[in-house]
Amino acid sequence: MAKKIQEGGSTRRNIMMLLKMKGPLTIGALAEELGITEMGIRRHVLQLEQESLAKTKVVRQAMGRPMHVYSLTERAEDHFPKSYHNLALELLRELDHGSGQEAVNVLFEGRKRRMLAQYSPMMQGRGLEERVAELSSIQNAGGYMAEWSKEEDGSYVMREFNCPIRQVASQYRRACQCEHQLFEELLDAKVVRSECMAEGGQSCRYAITPKKREKTSENLS
Repeated sequence: MAKKIQEGGSTRRNIMMLLKMKGPLTIGALAEELGITEMGIRRHVLQLEQESLAKTKVVRQAMGRPMHVYSLTERAEDHFPKSYHNLALELLRELDHGSGQEAVNVLFEGRKRRMLAQYSPMMQGRGLEERVAELSSIQNAGGYMAEWSKEEDGSYVMREFNCPIRQVASQYRRACQCEHQLFEELLDAKVVRSECMAEGGQSCRYAITPKKREKTSENLS
């Protein structure tokens, strides 16, 4: 087992793999599994602790000194493969098969309404530039790797370089449509998407311009 794990990557990664598969483990047990010195193991484990990826627990024994055993934290789970998108797609397909496409659309619309209710208070009392900046921060917190800029003509551009729901959006375009509508409502602006990762683009690119307000008789007087 140790040989197979060692072939899998760096010492740091192998330690995490062992703690995932066999933990909690002592420094000595990790050193024995990987065939390197305890000093080398301790250095890597301490670094994992500093990054909140590993934690230690003192285990008292009937005889002898207490043992320090190490295990992974909840945060470390992000470093292991996940297949949430597969589960999401399976559930959407089941809904589609059982209740039809309209039921899937209702699901995405409900998600949009919940997000609108959650984020609208953050936009109140702000100008367009502040709203664009806030939306970029919201998307960054969701893992979209967003950035924005102001153009010479006074409009704005926001680009997302990662799409956490790309696999879902590629098969269910309603997801992108609802996101587009969400942006327009949160920004209270015209939003045009010119590139989309779910359609093979390198990023999702949005051009943002203020809405044209209708002139009233009071404005004209």
